[in-house]
Amino acid sequence: MARTSKARQMELENELKALESFKLAMATVRDPRRQQGQRYSLDLVVLVALMASVCGADSAEQMAAWGKAHEHWLRGLFAMPHGTPSQDVFLRLFGSLDPEQFAGVLSCWAELLSARLSALGKHIAIDGKTSRRSSDRGKRKPAAHTVSAFMTQTGLVLATIPTKRKSNEITAIPELLKLFDVTGATITIDAMGTQTKIAEDIVSRGGNYLLSVKKNQPTLHEQVIAAFAAADELSASPSGAHNPIGTDRLLEAGKGHGRNEVRCVEVIRDLRDLDCAPRWKNLAFVARVQRHRTILSTGKVTEELAYFIGSDENAEVNDIARLIRQHWCTENRQHWVLDNAFREDEARHRAGNCAQNMSILRRITLNLVNSDTERKVGVATCRFRACVDRSYMIALLAGSPRLNDSLRR
Repeated sequence: MARTSKARQMELENELKALESFKLAMATVRDPRRQQGQRYSLDLVVLVALMASVCGADSAEQMAAWGKAHEHWLRGLFAMPHGTPSQDVFLRLFGSLDPEQFAGVLSCWAELLSARLSALGKHIAIDGKTSRRSSDRGKRKPAAHTVSAFMTQTGLVLATIPTKRKSNEITAIPELLKLFDVTGATITIDAMGTQTKIAEDIVSRGGNYLLSVKKNQPTLHEQVIAAFAAADELSASPSGAHNPIGTDRLLEAGKGHGRNEVRCVEVIRDLRDLDCAPRWKNLAFVARVQRHRTILSTGKVTEELAYFIGSDENAEVNDIARLIRQHWCTENRQHWVLDNAFREDEARHRAGNCAQNMSILRRITLNLVNSDTERKVGVATCRFRACVDRSYMIALLAGSPRLNDSLRR
């Protein structure tokens, strides 16, 4: 009986902590609805949607069903003379809510969760994602596209910004960088973000950059290729020095996904022959990655070359190789999870701002799930557990999911 009483006490404390965190995160969001005839507060609708999302609801219809099933418990948290919100209430609110303001909720909650983690990550990958079925051809409305900052060590989405088209990532990234602390972090971005102003912005905020180099920066691309070609030629010369221009090299090998892969990472730090180097703030090195892949089932061999620039003069070649590989964590641990555990690519929210705001809500949910740093199951299973174990769901919202396990020992 004592243990049950203690467990209930801790659950109540978690409920209060979750509500406090939620109200703090929602403080800057303006309610776009008219006050006349309003039956549900902004906080109530968004919080019920978030709870339902944590428990596995991926649509407004499912959120309404979850709320109805938990109406008795929700009445203990909110005054609800009209019952729980309906599907139409969720759709109208998320369709009219300002996505930029709602994205601020994600940033605020990510900051709260980060403060409770034992160690902060220092690698932040920036990448964009499109919700493919959110487009409306009849209204010539493009699919919702968002650019997110993903902390690879913790699995937290630090910030996200909705954009209208993929090309707008160039203008969105500087705005995204304003939403979180860049100090001491290395920011990795694919070729879309390889812009001199973005590099300068990262350095001015106290961070370092590691940017992919492709043909969208033709002069830089050509000169980096030429620098490595010259290094190859000198290394191959019988009279040449073993390492004539200070090239660092790391050879890695791995096996997985039905293939063998050998990677050779090389770094040049002597940039005197790069005429365009002064245009890139604090440019410290250029890197080349050679990937040699063999498909085990067919024996087919493919080779690939990729080039990068970076500003961290203290980065060792193994650090650079690790960061290049970890950049794709945003695909594996964010985009893939959103498509498979949250069915984001299948979502058809199209009215108003609904697609953008639902996308932000999914990322808030993903952050809450990833706050359970000791979970050994997938995101979908974690959400199922939250659905059948309310104390665990509340603990996720409060940012302390391990608390409930300690009560059961």
